[in-house]
Amino acid sequence: MSTTLQDLPPAPVADNALNPAGIEAFTFGDAVPVLDSREVLDYLECWYNGRYYDPPLSLDGLAKSVRASVYLQSGLNFKRNMLARTFIPHKLLSRAAFEQLVLDWLTFGNAYLERRRSMLGSTLTLSPVLAKYMRRGLGDQFYMVQAWREEHAFEPGSIYHLREVDINQEIYGLPEWIAALQSALLNESATLFRRKYYNNGSHAGFILYMTDPAQNEGDVDTMRQALKSAKGPGNFRNLFMYSPNGKKDGIQLIPISEVAAKDDFGSIKNITRDDMLAGLRIPPQLMGIVPQNAGGFGSIRDAALIYAANELEPVQARLAQLNEWIGDEVIRFKPYELALQQ
Repeated sequence: MSTTLQDLPPAPVADNALNPAGIEAFTFGDAVPVLDSREVLDYLECWYNGRYYDPPLSLDGLAKSVRASVYLQSGLNFKRNMLARTFIPHKLLSRAAFEQLVLDWLTFGNAYLERRRSMLGSTLTLSPVLAKYMRRGLGDQFYMVQAWREEHAFEPGSIYHLREVDINQEIYGLPEWIAALQSALLNESATLFRRKYYNNGSHAGFILYMTDPAQNEGDVDTMRQALKSAKGPGNFRNLFMYSPNGKKDGIQLIPISEVAAKDDFGSIKNITRDDMLAGLRIPPQLMGIVPQNAGGFGSIRDAALIYAANELEPVQARLAQLNEWIGDEVIRFKPYELALQQ
């Protein structure tokens, strides 16, 4: 049976034939999940491995995150210095040991104090144990784990565990500044990106666009060679575009590196800084931050007194809980006072 043209199916029509001026769109990068991996932490528990409980967060990761931002590390050191300033040393607990105890508690939300006894059973000294390596077992059993299968079991009842309360579990504490962790990492990422941008030397310094036809092509080659030789490691690289009889706006170049470099770097640094100070609850004038407005932050003296009443004294009261376990008033503080103006 013969086939006519009417019997054949219509030929497929290309998109360009329907729309000669078709638009082509494409994207860069891979798909990004909506939920970040940090949500997984909401479902983690303190797993018991048969000897001790593993902490809900990586203590090594927390220790590294503290140094991600100058505001976070400086804020924790500021709170430690304020407590050490008002601490009254005791024969069982030196000032250096108290500073280590406080810094561990502020950083990890956990602090451990070991009671070292004499042969007769009396207390010789109180020594802080690094919270980064401490693990809690059943009852009053504690372990120091510095590496895999390198464990030291303390005598039961010789360790006091001061923990920051958590709403999800009651074995380990979590630091108060954990909510500001993402801001600290963003602050670090913005700084590292800006450093890499200026160090990689792959971005353009300027674009030389030439439209008039040159009488001598050798002059164009000479100009092109001069621009090529003007670059070096770490320098801004220049671009040359030669388009004889080209229109003014015939070619437009939007360098992606330049757009990325013009991100709101200052705003990112300031916003993340404010988040960290809010997480640490420290007034900005006490951190030596320069105000951006004409009015400033107000009286630094008033800010220090308010901070001492609302933040320092409650922390001192919580640290004094150790006295009940020790059986003596070892943790003592003097009132916070400012030097009188001359």
